[in-house]
Amino acid sequence: MRHLFVAILCFFFFIGTLSAQQAPAPGARELPAGLIVPDAAKPGPDFDVDKATDAYIDLLTPEQRQNSDAYFEGGYWLELWGFLYGLMVCAIFIVSGLSVKMRNLSKRVSHRPWLYTAIYGALWLVAAEILSLPWALYTDYFREHAYGLSNLSLGAWFGEAGKGRLISLVIVPWLVSGIFAAVRKAGDTWWLRAGIASFAVLLLLIMISPVFINPLFNEYKPLPDGPVKSAILSLARANQIPTDNVKYFDASKQTTRVSANVSGFMGTTQISLNDNLLNKTSLPEVKAVMGHEMGHYVLNHAVRNLAYISLVLMFGFWVVHKLIDQAITRFGVRYGISERTDPAVLPIAVAVFSFYMLLATPVINSIIRTAEKEADLYGLNSAREPHGFATAAMRLSTYRKIHPGYWEEVIFYDHPSGYDRVHSSMLWLRENQDLSAK
Repeated sequence: MRHLFVAILCFFFFIGTLSAQQAPAPGARELPAGLIVPDAAKPGPDFDVDKATDAYIDLLTPEQRQNSDAYFEGGYWLELWGFLYGLMVCAIFIVSGLSVKMRNLSKRVSHRPWLYTAIYGALWLVAAEILSLPWALYTDYFREHAYGLSNLSLGAWFGEAGKGRLISLVIVPWLVSGIFAAVRKAGDTWWLRAGIASFAVLLLLIMISPVFINPLFNEYKPLPDGPVKSAILSLARANQIPTDNVKYFDASKQTTRVSANVSGFMGTTQISLNDNLLNKTSLPEVKAVMGHEMGHYVLNHAVRNLAYISLVLMFGFWVVHKLIDQAITRFGVRYGISERTDPAVLPIAVAVFSFYMLLATPVINSIIRTAEKEADLYGLNSAREPHGFATAAMRLSTYRKIHPGYWEEVIFYDHPSGYDRVHSSMLWLRENQDLSAK
């Protein structure tokens, strides 16, 4: 097993090195800074939505569009290969006897089920992260550098990844212990309790992340007074966002992407934008992006999406409940795993759940994409910056395929396509030319 791991690591390191050597220069990949308004997209009596949309799409050079398509379409295959890699990791746990050995070690430390299950969860998490390291290096480091989307050095990437793993190590073992406690105590209804608990846990994480987790990865500073802050606070007041807490964070140390969010509950509400958005875009773009993010907040998308996704997870737990005994009989008994309450069964349960989640990808993407579309329309009506929104959409389209087919978007997109967003902006502009000075 050790030799297999080393071979996989070397393979992905070699592939990643080749990819990194071909990385496009950021200037060649990105659109120029500032608001962009093509002539065909300017308001007038003969304004044509389709021609205006095409004029924006044509801002991408053939090379930029080729790179964007290649990056995004490659992500489709990554979902499949990532699933297969995960199955291989699960198989290693079972076939090598590693899962049983970790369970035995955990029981030697404590005979209390809740505690030895948590200890097993910690051991499983560490071992799984080590076995998954080659894949994570390729997808999150080498490939991101190959397309000019990451600014992290290899050492910094390991540092960021290490922080994330430590946070997981604090949380995940107790989640594992809780799920197995439900299996022991609730019997055939454990999946229902696990689904309800998943909603509560995820909601708690959403609430505490802006205050306790995000600052571990980035430095958040108050946005200085000026036109940008004034415009954001004006939007917040107009949309009844209960905060004057506007901050920016140093995402440029990690990525070349632009992003922003409105987060928090019960007095922790915070408006955040990254320094790339501040440095690479114009005021109309910032207003358009923040209008979109405020739409998420006002329309309660965080809680709504969480409720829907928790239902998807609950159904996934039910699928595991229905299949786990058959899976144990087929794959576990010969390796010392005979019952569903044994924490050593976790890799088998993860394999079953992963397969379900792969099939559920279009459902989850559609849940999120629907909310994103609603936020797009909310942002257009609140910020009233159609050119700002169209330009921002084109910036995102330098790494998101801009014009997918219908089923391609349904299955793989968790946001509306760039074409859809630009077209929506131009449609809004046609119907509101008197509200736009541009």
